Amino acid sequence: MQKMPDWIIPEWPVPRSVRALSTTRSGGVSAGRWESLNLGDHVEDNPAAVAANRRILVREAGLPSEPLWLRQVHGCAVADPAADRQGCEADAAMSDSPGQVCAVMTADCLPVLFANASGTRVAAAHAGWRGLAGGVLEQTLDRFAEAPGEIIAWLGPAIGPQAFEVGDEVHDAFVSIHAESSHAFTQSRPGHWFADIYSLARTRLAAAGVTQVHGGGFCTFSNSERFFSYRRDGVTGRMATLIWME
Repeated sequence: MQKMPDWIIPEWPVPRSVRALSTTRSGGVSAGRWESLNLGDHVEDNPAAVAANRRILVREAGLPSEPLWLRQVHGCAVADPAADRQGCEADAAMSDSPGQVCAVMTADCLPVLFANASGTRVAAAHAGWRGLAGGVLEQTLDRFAEAPGEIIAWLGPAIGPQAFEVGDEVHDAFVSIHAESSHAFTQSRPGHWFADIYSLARTRLAAAGVTQVHGGGFCTFSNSERFFSYRRDGVTGRMATLIWME
């Protein structure tokens, strides 16, 4: 597969038939705040530039089909590329058919990829703190026929723990469900905490029974050359994390 130099290819023990990648902000035609490979059509960028960027992605990644682009709402719904239409409201997508591309867009939120050990089913989930607390990862796992212990997960680029400051309501939303989530928070000032979204996701996945979790360790906020970041820039582009089967 020909790929852009800066795309992130997951390193995880999945069958060779499972393909996946995360884009970065480089390699496209958008300008200004959206420079350059903005894939979001809802962020005030020139629609023609977004369409061109999506064509670049399909061509350079060698995608077998156009990804199912979701209208993400920080919820827990899981779409099916074989049955749902472009722009359907969902925050995850799952496929058991070769050639169907699952995709989520992010610019600080956590993208999570899933594959079963046999490589016959894959999924992508968009996990901002609301979706993560609400159970988007668990809802995605529930769509697999296999037990969670047979599912492999990969955590893509998201905001790092030194940049993700949240309020008490976020802290309480996680700790009230899993007390061990307290380890993911460091108080920054009264009523505010720095949250490690990677640790929060690992805690939720472990509680669900997933034992194979890879990836993590990026920070979209601190690396402006490589990543879009909504919290850093406000008006900005979106990256995509995709998974499919050959």
